[in-house]
Amino acid sequence: MLEHFPLIGPPSSIGQVYLGPFFYYLVAPFLFLFALNPVGLVFGVSLLSIAGIILGYFIVQKILDRNIALVFLVLSTFSYQLIWAARFSWNPNLLPVFAFFTLFFLYKALETKKIMYSILYGAFFALSFQLHHLAAFLGAPIAISFIYKFITEKKKVTLLSSPFYAIVSFLLISSPLIIFDFKHDFLNMKNLISLFTQQNVVAGGSPLARLLETNHAFLSTVFQRQYPPLFSAILSVLFITGIIFIWLKNNKNLFVFIHAVNVFSFIYLFSILSSARYPHYYGSIYLSFFVMCAYLFGSIPKKAYSAALLGFLISVYIALNAKQYSFINGRPSNQIEYAEHIAESIAPHIDNKPFNFATYPIEFTSEDTFLYFLEKQGLKVANREAREVTDQMYVLCDREPCRILDSHSWNIEMFGKARIDTMWEVSGVKIYRLLHEK
Repeated sequence: MLEHFPLIGPPSSIGQVYLGPFFYYLVAPFLFLFALNPVGLVFGVSLLSIAGIILGYFIVQKILDRNIALVFLVLSTFSYQLIWAARFSWNPNLLPVFAFFTLFFLYKALETKKIMYSILYGAFFALSFQLHHLAAFLGAPIAISFIYKFITEKKKVTLLSSPFYAIVSFLLISSPLIIFDFKHDFLNMKNLISLFTQQNVVAGGSPLARLLETNHAFLSTVFQRQYPPLFSAILSVLFITGIIFIWLKNNKNLFVFIHAVNVFSFIYLFSILSSARYPHYYGSIYLSFFVMCAYLFGSIPKKAYSAALLGFLISVYIALNAKQYSFINGRPSNQIEYAEHIAESIAPHIDNKPFNFATYPIEFTSEDTFLYFLEKQGLKVANREAREVTDQMYVLCDREPCRILDSHSWNIEMFGKARIDTMWEVSGVKIYRLLHEK
């Protein structure tokens, strides 16, 4: 059963640099509970996302107050991006929750000086990093908050042990990846170093332009509306000014400070990278941003006009996000039935022999959805990473022209010179069986 116990997770989108296996460990029990039905994975992600937001509400309520917690809960609950992430199984989708708890345990460690909390924020930092590599930017609020607390704390010695326990915890949680590297000549580490030394990771052009672009992409995702970049910049300046004013006027709450530093440092550090600005890349700051918004609007004097203004702003926010709720009245995609139906039509042709598999064109959905049901029947797919080639290959094409024998897909080309043995169509998908040309 544990013959191939995973020490690494999925490859990241930045080359052959692997994430940790934590996400696999986390969702595997849900798959078992649902008798290997893929819906179990979705159930696990959804359950953990909902539980994380509810626990976040109680944390904000205890540290700040009930009104701020309610605003935080509403913003998080109706966020289209968070709902979207909670509706399918993917490693970055749980990053908002794990990043939030990383910062919560950091706050508790700095406030209480208890070793347990230092261990926990180190562990959650490692788990977040295994969900997505951009969680590495959590290191900035951790370091800055520690320095801030160290400067303002009278009993400085009591803080010095916190980083040590956090680092040890981080390394222990990351041990599967470390063991993998030791066993494979430091493959992951070499690829990561190569990424920074041989590829254009740092973006060119104006630093200010990149900063404005990164900020604009984030706010457009949060509010589900495209604004002019200049408007986003003005909105951010007003937002930052308001946060600083209220924070200085009140009690300089450390919890708010940590989340503010998380958002600002991430936006800045991410702007340095040449990466695209996909919504899931901002996963580690969504809940921090909602904490700040709730703190800003929840701290407004409780007058009749301010309550009306807050209600109006929240209503606008909900309306903008609700426009994207296609899952409420849209047509269901029936992805599981679709993939299972196609897999069932392929299985009899395979004849219990090893096979290669591909989808075409490149925009077609991942072949993993179909391979899941084929492998579930005990059929053996070729190891693509080892460039294994079998005697037969199956190619799925959902769009004309299906130039299967003249494609630029390395997966199909790897099979070698081939001929079409047979072809049939299921649910609008053409399925080709390829054999080696004699």
